[in-house]
Amino acid sequence: MRRSYRVIVGLFRFVVRLFFRRVEVIGLEHLPKDGGGILVSWHPNGMVDPGLILTHFPMQVVFGARHGLFRVPVLGMMMRAIGTVPIYRAMDQKNADPETRRKANLASLDALANEVAGGSYSCLFPEGDSHDNPNLLELKTGAARFYYRARQLSPEGKAPVIIPVGLHYDSKRAFRSNALVAFHPPIELGEDLDVRPPEDEDADSARTRSRKLTEEIERVLREVVHATESWELHHLMHRARKLVRAERAFRAGEVDLGPTRMQERILGFARVWAGYYQRLETHPEHVEEVVEAVREYDEDLRALGIQDHELDRDPKLLKPWLALILVLQVLLVFFLMPPVLLVGYLVNGPTALLILAASKYFKKRKKDEATIKALLGSIAFPITWVGIGVLAARAHLQLHTLFPNMPEGAVMTGILSTLLAILGGAIAMRYLRVARETVRAVRVRLTRARRRAAIRRLKMERSELHDLIVGLAADLELPGEVGPLGRVRLPTDPGSSSDEVVPP
Repeated sequence: MRRSYRVIVGLFRFVVRLFFRRVEVIGLEHLPKDGGGILVSWHPNGMVDPGLILTHFPMQVVFGARHGLFRVPVLGMMMRAIGTVPIYRAMDQKNADPETRRKANLASLDALANEVAGGSYSCLFPEGDSHDNPNLLELKTGAARFYYRARQLSPEGKAPVIIPVGLHYDSKRAFRSNALVAFHPPIELGEDLDVRPPEDEDADSARTRSRKLTEEIERVLREVVHATESWELHHLMHRARKLVRAERAFRAGEVDLGPTRMQERILGFARVWAGYYQRLETHPEHVEEVVEAVREYDEDLRALGIQDHELDRDPKLLKPWLALILVLQVLLVFFLMPPVLLVGYLVNGPTALLILAASKYFKKRKKDEATIKALLGSIAFPITWVGIGVLAARAHLQLHTLFPNMPEGAVMTGILSTLLAILGGAIAMRYLRVARETVRAVRVRLTRARRRAAIRRLKMERSELHDLIVGLAADLELPGEVGPLGRVRLPTDPGSSSDEVVPP
């Protein structure tokens, strides 16, 4: 890897670690040890998607990106530094004549294809656009055409591979959420697709083969991302996953498994997804009945404002020390944090507003906004914190007069002010979430104490739904397996579901 590539990737990795609480990576064992290839992924989260792949793929990745993105300040410079190839799409050059657009597009294709033919990896998003759908957009044939062009340019007997990548977010727009990057085995091509096209191949044959390969990529990606027809169905599948997990743990005598990792969460969802679509073909009416029952159970849970696993926790308000912890948490969140929070808003607020305005001004599309914010924030906020420290050091006498507890020395005043700015900013970003979690903790305890009848009924419903769902899945081939205490894990994983996780 070039030094500039390593530096930029290191910066991106720092930004990713700031933005996400945790990024889990699985499937690195599926990557070939030699030769080049193409990573293909769906595109649910704008420039964050290539950022995750860039920072977690163990080899250098050559990206292609809309040529318009190269005009974005900072982002364009970084894209050039990592060797990104500008892509000139026909839709972006409406004022040019058809021949000019065709030549520009072919030149982009060849530049990327030569990299792959030389043993590098490239990453493509065949949908051609980022989106918020729970399913794939119609795939463009560009990835297939690119693959066959790279194969034409590759040495005889060496063919690039196509590796599907699953990108999963638990809340893609939320700061400090979790993500999973899953590298899947290379796509196995049939005899009609596993060919090296001749240079003089006619256009019709090339188009037909490219369409077939595109259909195969789409089929695999649909399984990789667990595409659903609607967000409602997607949500109900997650509800089924959670209720099965909670009931299995309860029957195993464990009512507090702790938070799930993304790997376990997505694998559990994959089992529900696979079972749903397999049984939909053989028992559609039965499946619809189960879906409706899960929907009603979900509505009841949401009305109470609690989760599946919280049905099993006994009311604990009678225990004095637990009540004391809850009271201390309320005091900390609603009485002690606000002063530091105010400092965080005063110091970091103007910078945040400037970044927001800059992202809206420089964005070409809505999906570019988050990337621009992350890049500018990683530069602007540290400058703000250092600047506050310098100003505080210069004005330490005045600050000590106003706040007698402040250190007398200029250096210590500056350091303390910088730390307060950082701490206040961190609290400002997390405060609403912490406050909601605190309110939720109080509500769950009060709900369980006052609505025991509803809790008992929902526990019975959960048990019945568990048996229905497990019964439907009987004799089906599902990904992963169920381990001790109801945890879902990969068959090759002898321990917990976290053994395969690689931190960023």
